[in-house]
Amino acid sequence: MKSHLGRRPFSAMELHTLYHGYIYGDQRLPREQAKHWHFWLPLIAYYSGAYSDEIGHLQLDDIVEHQHVFCFHFHTHGKIKARIVPIHQALFDAGLNDYIALVKQQNHTRLLFDLPSKSGRYSEKVRIWFSGEGERAGYLQKCDIPSIDQLGMKTAISSLRLNFEQQIRIYAMQANNKDAFNYLLGFNEYDQHEFNDITQLNQITQQLRVINPHIHWSRFLQRHAV
Repeated sequence: MKSHLGRRPFSAMELHTLYHGYIYGDQRLPREQAKHWHFWLPLIAYYSGAYSDEIGHLQLDDIVEHQHVFCFHFHTHGKIKARIVPIHQALFDAGLNDYIALVKQQNHTRLLFDLPSKSGRYSEKVRIWFSGEGERAGYLQKCDIPSIDQLGMKTAISSLRLNFEQQIRIYAMQANNKDAFNYLLGFNEYDQHEFNDITQLNQITQQLRVINPHIHWSRFLQRHAV
């Protein structure tokens, strides 16, 4: 696995905690300013392996259909290549189509329209909300997950990409298709611009472990204050 600034993937127990935290439960914290992107970005990150800035840049036009498979088109990260990543069924089960309908109804063109940018980047706002800053606790801390473990390894929103990488490596190897692994991660080891067999990409990505089958956007909207 390619390390990222001394970071590690989340453990299975940490993933369970994150995706059973208050964002995905029935209670809203006091003074919490809930945003749609708080719900969707960690899910899309886990099921796509994309960086938060890539997800923040997603336009509705970046949701594309290839070979009867709906995909995200990521193409805004300077260090990794543009790529098509099939949308995991768990995202549709969580109400993605309903959310897209709302985005269109409100005449927005960007998928996570309520995620603000800072200096043209979305990752900074995501980092502060997810990992905290100074005395301000982030979602990690509110879920009682340390940002640095006993070995000095960090967890952050980009750790979800490492979880994606872990699983995709296994499923691509089982399919005897290392090119699919390199393409889905945007690695330069895949030297083509496109991947012809979207069906196989979909078969590989759909094997990603579903972390909480009870997650749904409507539940997020209906949360009540503690």
